[in-house]
Amino acid sequence: MNFKELASIIELNSHTRNKSGVDENGRIFSAWMADLGFKVEVIARQSIGNHIKFLSQDVDSTAKNNRLLLLGHLDTVFPVNSFTDFRQDDEWIYGPGVCDMKGGNYVALCALRRLHAEFGAIRHIDMLLVSDEETGSDDSKYLTAEVAKGYGACLVFEAAGINHEVVVGRKGVGTFKIYLAGKGAHAGNHYADGCNANLAAAHMTVALHQLTDLEQGTTVNVGKINGGIGANTVSPKAELLVEVRYTQAAERDRVLTELNHLVAHPQVEGVKVRLSGGIQRDVMQPTAAQAQLLTRIESILGYSLPTEQRGGVSDANIVASVGVPTLDGFGPFGDGDHTPHERASKASFERRIDEVTKILRHFAFAGPFASISASPQLQPQTEG
Repeated sequence: MNFKELASIIELNSHTRNKSGVDENGRIFSAWMADLGFKVEVIARQSIGNHIKFLSQDVDSTAKNNRLLLLGHLDTVFPVNSFTDFRQDDEWIYGPGVCDMKGGNYVALCALRRLHAEFGAIRHIDMLLVSDEETGSDDSKYLTAEVAKGYGACLVFEAAGINHEVVVGRKGVGTFKIYLAGKGAHAGNHYADGCNANLAAAHMTVALHQLTDLEQGTTVNVGKINGGIGANTVSPKAELLVEVRYTQAAERDRVLTELNHLVAHPQVEGVKVRLSGGIQRDVMQPTAAQAQLLTRIESILGYSLPTEQRGGVSDANIVASVGVPTLDGFGPFGDGDHTPHERASKASFERRIDEVTKILRHFAFAGPFASISASPQLQPQTEG
C-alpha cells in the first residue's frame, strides 16, 4: 500500500495541547470519511481539540444491538517542534502516531473504504475520534461513555500486540493528590510545638505502598512527594501524588476504602489531610459478552485471534466500564510509541486492514449480535 496519504497526517503535529494541529488532523480525517457517506458531527471544544463523531447510513439508528462503534483518538504525545518526521524502509514506517494511533485510525478508514467500494454504502457502523486521550481523556471520557451506550459492541484501534494480539483486558487507573497540613515551628527552639506534615506523609507513603498486591495485579505508587520549608523548620505542609492501578473491580474497591481510611487517620497528631483526584479510567475486564464478540469475529475470519491483557489504559476502558462488549488492539503492530523511535509494521497494516474489512463487511449488514448464519447475502455493486 501507498503510505503517502498517511504521511500527510503523521507530519502534522497533533500534540494534545496543540488545538489547531489536532483540529486540522480532524478536518483531514473528516473529509476522508465524508467521501464515504458519513455524516460528520463535530463536538466543539475551546481549549482542546474538537471531538468528532462519524455517523453511517443506518436503516434503524435506534436499534442498539445492530450498531457497531469504532473508537480512536486524534492526539499524540509529541510537543510542537519535537518529532514530526515521517520515513519508511522496506519493512517499517516511522513517525509520531504511526502506531499510536493515527496508524490505527487509518486501518479503520482503509477498511471502510474497501467496504464502500464493494457495496456503495455503509450501515450500522459509526466512528468516534476524541482529542485528549493521551492526557487521560479528562474531557472526552464523559462523551465516550454516553455515546457508547448506544452501541452493541465496540472495536478500538490502538496498536496490535507483537503477534497481532487483540486486547481483552486493561488495568483501571486512578490518580490522587493528598494534601497534608501540619504546623510549622522552629526545629531547634520550638520543635515540640510543631506538627510535622512530612512525617505524616512518610507514614502515609509506607502505608499506601503496602496496599500493593502484585498477585492480584494491583499497584499503589507514591510517585512524587513535596513538603517542608527548610532543615530548621518543622514542616507545615506536604503533598503526595499517588497512582493506583488494578485488574479487578473488587481490588479497586479495597484500595479506595483503605485510601480513604488512611486520609481520615493521619499518624501524626494535629495534621489535617485532604484528598483530591479519582479514577480516570475504570478497569476493562474480560466478560462473557466480550468472549461472545471475539468468538463471532473469529468465525468471520476463519481463525483464532491471540489475546492479551495490558497494564496500560486506553479509551477501551471507558467503553467497557459502561457494559459494552469491547475489543482493543485492531491497529497495526508497532513499537517505540511515545518515543522518537515510534514505528509500525507495513505487513501488519495489510493484515489488519484485511481483517477489519472482513469484520466490518459482516457487521455492516448483520449487526454485532445477529446470527452469522442469518447474515444477508448482499451483492457487491457493479459498474454501469
